[in-house]
Amino acid sequence: MHHAQIAQRAFNTPLMVDPAKALAFLSGLGPRITGQEITFHGIDLPSAGAEQATPPARASLFGNDLAQRHQRNGSQPYAVIDGIAVIEIAGTLVHRGAWIGQSSGLTSYEGIAAQLQAAVADPSVRGIALDIDSFGGEVAGAFDLADRIRAARAQKPVHAFVAEHALSAGYVLASQADRIILPRTGAVGSIGVVALHTDMSGALDQKGIAVTLIHAGSHKIDANPYQPLPEAVHDQMQRELEVVRFLFAETVAAGRGDRLTHTAALATEAIVFRGADAITAGLADDLADPVTAFRSFAAAPCGTNLTSRKGPQMTITPTETPNPAPVAAPPAVIPAVAAAPEPPAAAVAVAPTPDAATMIADAVRIEAAEVAQVCAQAARLGVTIDAADAVTRGLKPEALRARVLADLAARSDAAGIIATAPAAATAKDSPIIVAAKKAATDAKR
Repeated sequence: MHHAQIAQRAFNTPLMVDPAKALAFLSGLGPRITGQEITFHGIDLPSAGAEQATPPARASLFGNDLAQRHQRNGSQPYAVIDGIAVIEIAGTLVHRGAWIGQSSGLTSYEGIAAQLQAAVADPSVRGIALDIDSFGGEVAGAFDLADRIRAARAQKPVHAFVAEHALSAGYVLASQADRIILPRTGAVGSIGVVALHTDMSGALDQKGIAVTLIHAGSHKIDANPYQPLPEAVHDQMQRELEVVRFLFAETVAAGRGDRLTHTAALATEAIVFRGADAITAGLADDLADPVTAFRSFAAAPCGTNLTSRKGPQMTITPTETPNPAPVAAPPAVIPAVAAAPEPPAAAVAVAPTPDAATMIADAVRIEAAEVAQVCAQAARLGVTIDAADAVTRGLKPEALRARVLADLAARSDAAGIIATAPAAATAKDSPIIVAAKKAATDAKR
């Protein structure tokens, strides 16, 4: 196999990239990498000839040393316009990129992080603009950078301006900004994961070449390119991709909040949304020419709340809603009896009105439906959770998601995932569940 360094980035590793872009890459460079013509199985995509080459991206800067060198020279590792640092996120996204050239068409998470850190620390920068045009890239490093962007916006406003595409890993990063602005033809989403495997066994047989793999460890040669992909290995790779998609949706939900919940992100099933549809689905906030929108962002006077959220909100259902406190109706009226003493306050019956009871029942049903969705997703990942038992015990969806990640992290097939259960996982029962249980108990008396 030629170009092993490129091959190891492209094959047998999870990628958050638009499938059409992956197909275009393999159609053009696949034969040069493998030394053979390649065919595609299980992918229903348009002809690779319709794809255009990824536009070149500005070379990223790697590490604080280079950022400090720019500062010593009186410059910054990013463009600054009216106090707004512009960080470019373009082309294919990769984890480490010290070897990337000026015209490589790649941008590294490492370089973006260095620029982000410098912008946050620079007192002359009052806001950060992410200039995004990317079909996605590697999983490795994407979630860590997303966490950094989300942390940065707590110190300075961060807006994402989509210059046509923010897909897969590109959307992971965009979703962490305070606001996402895209043009009428802009595309966002593709909340999913893909892995590519190449089978060279047929070509080797035709040339009379036999490859013998000598290995120690039964899984050491899983998904090697010299043999057809075994079903068990395929299933294992599928499980790993489901785990990454679960984390993808969690990260997007952490950035978007109530505009796009974890459940709604998974429900998109990796669909790409364009223009106004993206806003309706909660994946973006404003529809505008990025240049015009940036000028408005930069023109806001110092002290202005640049993170104001006035755009359309998510309309996908079901949605996660805060658990409201139980609504108590006015005490029941007790007929006055002259000879009888006034009953103590504790003895006065307090029962919800029909409207309040209906609200509680609806809220319980919504929460139960979300619990069921989490349990169904967990089953796809190989984690069994009894939905009925979870509802009866009043477990919240956030606690169940944390449990799923904890179970997966404990397994050898997801040992690299570390999940910490949120405070909600150890909190008391939901007030909605408590109210419902109390109402049921009172009804039996």
